[in-house]
Order: sequence, then C-alpha cells, then structure tokens
Amino acid sequence: MRKPAVKLTALLAIVAIAAPAAAQQAAVTPYEAGSSPNWDVLLAPRTHTPTPTTAAITAADLATRLYIFADDSMAGRLLATPGNVKGVEYIANEVKQMGLVPMGDNGTYFQKVNLVERAYDDSTRLSAGSTSFTPWTDYILRVQGTGPQSVDGARVIYGGMWGDEATLIDPAAAAGKLVVLNANQSGTRQGMSVAAVIRRFPQAAGIAAAAMDLIPPQMQQALRRPSQSLKGDDAAAALPTFLYVTKRTASALLGADIETSKPGALGVTVTATPRFKERPTEYPARNVVAVIPGSDPKLRNEFVAIGAHNDHIGWNVRPAAHDSIYIVNHLYRTGGAEDRAPQLDATQQAQVNTLLADIRRRTNGESARRDSIYNGADDDGSGSVSALEIAQYFAAQKVKPKRSLLFVWHVGEEEGLYGSQWYTDHPTVPRDSIVAQLNMDMIGRGAASDNTGITKDGVRYRGNADYVQLVGSRRLSTELGDLAESVNRAEKRPMSFDYSMDANGHPLNIYCRSDHYEYARYGIPIIFFTTGGHADYHQVTDEPQYIDYDRMARVAQYVADLATRVGNLDHRPVVDKPKPDPKGQCVQ
Repeated sequence: MRKPAVKLTALLAIVAIAAPAAAQQAAVTPYEAGSSPNWDVLLAPRTHTPTPTTAAITAADLATRLYIFADDSMAGRLLATPGNVKGVEYIANEVKQMGLVPMGDNGTYFQKVNLVERAYDDSTRLSAGSTSFTPWTDYILRVQGTGPQSVDGARVIYGGMWGDEATLIDPAAAAGKLVVLNANQSGTRQGMSVAAVIRRFPQAAGIAAAAMDLIPPQMQQALRRPSQSLKGDDAAAALPTFLYVTKRTASALLGADIETSKPGALGVTVTATPRFKERPTEYPARNVVAVIPGSDPKLRNEFVAIGAHNDHIGWNVRPAAHDSIYIVNHLYRTGGAEDRAPQLDATQQAQVNTLLADIRRRTNGESARRDSIYNGADDDGSGSVSALEIAQYFAAQKVKPKRSLLFVWHVGEEEGLYGSQWYTDHPTVPRDSIVAQLNMDMIGRGAASDNTGITKDGVRYRGNADYVQLVGSRRLSTELGDLAESVNRAEKRPMSFDYSMDANGHPLNIYCRSDHYEYARYGIPIIFFTTGGHADYHQVTDEPQYIDYDRMARVAQYVADLATRVGNLDHRPVVDKPKPDPKGQCVQ
C-alpha cells in the first residue's frame, strides 16, 4: 500500500513520511495480558518447497507463488530496479503459461509506464544580482511536477511566516515574484503543507522556504538522489519553483535580515533559475495486463477489472537484526510504518532483551540474521499472487463469466499510484467498458494479534479469524456494495467485513492510497479489499513465513466469486453517486 498521504511540513515534506495525526495520537502500548504475539513464528522456516499450482484457489498454491515473488532475490521489487523487472517478468510468464490474452503494448503482456528520472542540473544556479548561491549549501531545489517555472527577472518579496496564516501576504502581491517564507521549528510542526503553500501562491514565480537549517545533514544528503515521476502527455502548467534555503540565503535574497523583515517587503531581483535535467529510467516501469475473454458475444466487450500492485519499497542501506525489529514492532510499533519508531524505556528494553535471548537460544542465533530487504510479502505480494491464482482459476473453467476479466498488475503504487494512473489515462481497453474494478492490496494478515486498523477517532483495533476490510464499496455504486454483501453471505464461510477505515474524513485516507482510486476518479465503481495493517507494514519483517495462506485463499476465492457475479449481471453496476473530478484531488 502506498505510503501515507500526510501533512507535509517544511522539514518533513521531503525527508520523511510521518505518521498521520490519528496514528500519532493513538497510544502505542504492549499487548494486553493473554494476547501477546506468538514468538514461535520466528522459528518458522524461511524457505518453501514449491509444488505445481492447480486450477483451484488453494493455500498451497499461494505459498508456492509468494515464496518466489517475495524472495530476497527480488530485492524488494522497488520501482525501476532489476528486482521489480524480475517480479514483473515472473507475473507475465505465469499468465502466459495460463493462456491469458496479452493486453499490453504491441501484443505483449507489458504496458510501459512513462516514468522519468529527474536530477539537479549542476550547470544551473540560483543567482540574484552579482551573487550566485551554491546548491546543497545555500539552497535545495524541490521537484515540482514536470518542471519549475523560471524565476529569472522575478523580484523577491517577503511572504511571512510558514504556517502562520495571519502573517502571509495577499496572493495577488506574490504574482510573478519569488516569495520568501520564514520558518521555525514550532511553526513547521503546525504548518501548512507544501501543496497548501503552492495553492496559496499559485501565481508566484517561486517560493523559497527558509527551512533548510532545520533539515538534518543526512536527510539533506538523501535529497541529492534523483527522483522519479510520471511524464505526462501534455505540457502541464509549470508550478512555482520551490526551494528550501538557509536563513542566510533568505536574508541575502531579501537584502535584509529575514527575522526583522515585514511581510510585503521587496528584495533583490533574481537573475538565474536552478533546474532539473530529465532522463529515462535505466530500468523500465511496466504494468502487466492480460484478459480472459467473456463467454457472451455482446457482454464480452465489457470488463470486470481485477488488480494488485507488483512493486514494493526495495531495501535499507543499514541492515539490522531481523528478530529485534520483529519483537520491538510487535510490542511497541503495532502499526508498522504508520507509527513513529518507538523510544524504549529501561523496562521495555529489558523485556525485549529477555525475549531476544530466548528466541536466539531456540534458533541457535539464526533469528538474529542481518536483514535489509523489504520483501513486501503482504504488501502487495499477497494481492499480486492472489490475482495470479484467480486468473488460473478462471482460465481453467470451461464456462467463463459473460463479461471479460481484465487483470492488471500495476507498477509504482508505492511511489504514487503511477502504474494505475498511467493505465487509466491510457487504458488498453475502452475506459467506459470497465464496469468495476476489484483491488487487492495486503490480504495476507488480519489476525487477532494484528493491529488491523484505527478508528476515525484514533482508537486502535485488531482483526479476527474471518477479518477483511472493504473500502470504497458504495462510494460510487450502492449496487456494487450490496452485491459484495450478498456474495459474502452465500460463501461457505462468510468473511467478517470491516468498514471502519472507509469512514469519510478518516485521517489515514485509505480510499486514496491504493490503485483502485485511479479507476474511481473516472467514475468506475471499485472495491478495495485488504486485511488491514500490522506491525510488519513497510518493514523488513514483511516476509512470506508470516502470511496466513488459508485466509488469503478465502479472500481470493471470495473476490473470484464476486467477479463472477458482476461478470454475469444482465446490466453493469449502477453508478448512483457523484463521480470525482479525474484531475482533482482525492478526498475520503
């Protein structure tokens, strides 16, 4: 699942993903007595003997697939890396063997996503008058979409204090100028997001936030790495150039001490603009797209889409002891990357040390292995291999659903829903022929020992033996949500549906954080299926041996049954709710 869409402050906007407000306020406490995690899972074998997969959706098949797809050799399947290429080709080879119809580019299973890499152009500088400022010492240029506006010839103006609305100048006064904003530690903690600042000053040539002094050196170093983003078809309107500058640079631009400047005061004129250079990524970003044609001569021209994402977040340059991370997180960071890293007191550290000593004794030290790979077994290995299992299930059926089944394994979900955005903007079937999209992302957990969710009010809760979350099921089509309930009631063992994370205004914003939304923005009814969060979310401990394969098989079978029901309807699911603006911002 995509990293949280959070409020970005001047400090945090480019250097870290912070926990959303509710996650920060919810208490992170040890398990209650009697509900402690089963530490025996740390003794589970890390390897699995593969067996031939079958036409049925089974736990054994899913394990065979997931131990391959989430293996260390995939290096975390990070977007535009050899590991992701390897994972994508594994999926394509599987669907080819099943006999699915390729529906990517030029008769292949691959749809190339137009991903580009942007790096600072060292031949450019920020200059004002006779002064040329030095990148990474005096300023940091922040990536702004397809490219920043030019600030050549722009007059500098002091815009006020970051996050303090009362001090900010009128937007009209900022038009065509380089707006310098002051920033301090307390203000940035409560401050506006970068996007909000840009919305405040959309006509500015640029914005320079004097927050660079607040960014730790190691994080500044990380900012020098090239960034990746989609390159659009059309020349999008350039956003204001956005810079982080030192207080000294800000004062030089203003021609006066920033701490004593008054909002609206004019500074020097800028004579040169720093820029990024753009190049294709070394390794391709690709969706995998395949179809099982429907059985009805007319309805086969409509599609029920089934999706998951094929990427994850790669690796960490600082390996750590696997068992230590597992125990600390399962006790004190139960939301995984949704939570801040805990600071343990002496009593808590002693508890962890006691558990570690016991586990290492029982594993002869093997549990202490150094680990740096974010395997993404649940996120979203579980959804990806379940989509493969569903594809094999339908491919083997003599009588197919009346509508065709469109399988898309999206790339780049973790970095910004890139693959699903690209696919829905460049669909390989007519967009209005897709009657529904069923998205699976993290469907391999959900136990009573997992912190599966947080209520809108910040109360944490756990899963159960039949647990699954549904998000967005009635946001566009009441009928699709009702069908989901009806199909579930007919299952041999119905699932227990949780809709808490689908609440309007929920701070974790799950509806906007996976690939289904890119379909929903075009008015295509969707349902997002997930077994929720857990302590291994976006951690190196998200490995195949911790997955509940029986539950995965139940969820996958249920999604297949729902796809059958939608595929055989005599009409497409009725859209009876307002459609979003395809170019607008997602709101849960």
